[in-house]
Amino acid sequence: QVQLVESGGGLVQPGESLRLSCAASGNIFRIGAMGWYRQAPGKERDLVATITDGSRPNYIDSVKGRFTISRDNAKNTVYLQMSSLKPEDTAIYYCYVQVAFGRRYWGQGTQVTVSS
Repeated sequence: QVQLVESGGGLVQPGESLRLSCAASGNIFRIGAMGWYRQAPGKERDLVATITDGSRPNYIDSVKGRFTISRDNAKNTVYLQMSSLKPEDTAIYYCYVQVAFGRRYWGQGTQVTVSS
């Protein structure tokens, strides 16, 4: 079993920054891709960013140039640096890790609220 613990959410004003972290622990042999999804109120959970095991990032268009995903393989941790935040970025952010056979484990979610 693999456990993911997220941290770093909060309330910020438009234009400010936040850094989310997600640390994996447990029965981990090898982690493949890692990433972040978000779910706004009344909407489906949508992909935000992913990073391969070779540290190749990919982003949705609405966060390109503002968000940066990174990983520390020694710590089994994935990060999401969010800058120039907008009210439309308000959501619960969920991290995931992908392990053998494409199985995914999910974090518990962390609330990000962007409001003046």
